[in-house]
Amino acid sequence: MLSRISKKNLLVAAGVFVVGSLIGVGLFTFVYAKGISYLGNDPATCANCHVMEGHYDAWLAGSHANVATCNDCHAPHDNIVSKYYVKADNGFWHGLKFTTGQYPENIEIRDSNRAVTNEACLYCHSEFTSDMRMTAGSDQISCTRCHSDVGHRKR
Repeated sequence: MLSRISKKNLLVAAGVFVVGSLIGVGLFTFVYAKGISYLGNDPATCANCHVMEGHYDAWLAGSHANVATCNDCHAPHDNIVSKYYVKADNGFWHGLKFTTGQYPENIEIRDSNRAVTNEACLYCHSEFTSDMRMTAGSDQISCTRCHSDVGHRKR
């Protein structure tokens, strides 16, 4: 029979092992998934996941390839905190869905991301959109309602 000190040491060792394993698996996954690349602004990062390759290729062939990166359209422009909050939120959901395979073949933008994208359109094109804030009733019409193929064509 183990003494009280030995049982306590065994529990501490088991706890350290579990925590260390979680940290190790987390670091391995971060490195394997090229996690550091997502902190930057390189559009090629979006193609790290094979499911996004078509979107990346469409962006390269699209009208914004020489003037805007993925983050210019899909991350907020108001401040760095909201930019990285949206990037972290998207990263979590993209990682979860791509890892589990639980995503539709034709990837659809979430409403929250559509709002970010619409604000990015209005931000970059403000000199000629400031008087064009179109509404339908009390709802603002999204730029992508009419210009859905601008950043990258639909697949």
